[in-house]
Amino acid sequence: MIDIPDALVAAQSAYNGAAGRAFVAALPETAAEFLERWGLRRDGEAMHGVCALVLPVVRVGDGCRAVLKLQPVDAETVGEPVALRLWGDAGGRAVRLLEHDPVTGTMLLERLDGRRSLEGMADAGRAVRVIAELLAGLTAVRPGAGAGLRGLGEAASRMLAAAPGVVAALADEEERRLVRDCAAAVREVAGESGDRLLHWDLHFGNVLAGDGGAGWVAIDPKPLVGDAGFELLPALVNRFDADAVGSRFDVMTGVLGLDRGRAAAWTLGRVLQNACWSVEGGARRLAPEQGEIARVLLGRG
Repeated sequence: MIDIPDALVAAQSAYNGAAGRAFVAALPETAAEFLERWGLRRDGEAMHGVCALVLPVVRVGDGCRAVLKLQPVDAETVGEPVALRLWGDAGGRAVRLLEHDPVTGTMLLERLDGRRSLEGMADAGRAVRVIAELLAGLTAVRPGAGAGLRGLGEAASRMLAAAPGVVAALADEEERRLVRDCAAAVREVAGESGDRLLHWDLHFGNVLAGDGGAGWVAIDPKPLVGDAGFELLPALVNRFDADAVGSRFDVMTGVLGLDRGRAAAWTLGRVLQNACWSVEGGARRLAPEQGEIARVLLGRG
């Protein structure tokens, strides 16, 4: 028997409606199918995020400790196994993909230490450096046009098209100006959106210690192809410190070897993207940390 966490049920219903409820209803049967198909036995309590159920397992044939990840197939998740294979082939420090079923999106992944993430690292500055070092390896991969992954250029076009509506919806004139300036910065770089494999969501909680505590490993990518400067915002927002925005940005651009101007423009693009989503959800103000990051990168902090 598999107990489906109430929080996962609520999240799937809220974000995916009827399709999310159907996914949740099918989870016990799907899990049972892949436990049998891949020769696995349960080895601990179920875990979950916003969209996935994760079951610790052991592969019966060889005793390999792993996790079974069950999640819907959608625009954000469909590229995950593609990216994990590419990083695995290139030696990037992302969780290893052991098996994948393309129809259901079910994956068998190496077991990491789910109790130890960068969220628990006392020194936020050190955690940011870990993020930067991971990103340096992950974004070194160029997947090529045949990988079938989403592109940053298309995302930039969508956010630029939405920007006037976001400006009109915001209640504060200074924030409207910030969004206009974020859009202007993105327009300057949108024609060269990059060719690197991006994780897109590498925040502190998506970096776990290896099983047995060996090193730090990235999990749960929402991959797209683009400029590595688009990767920096999560580590600026995590455990937010307005006084540390500039120094964190310096550390990450230095470790990744990025042009600071382009990296700032694409980070402002992330602020714009988040503003689009917030306004779509009914917000009329920017999240305070988003506004502060924009001010610092625009030289107004």
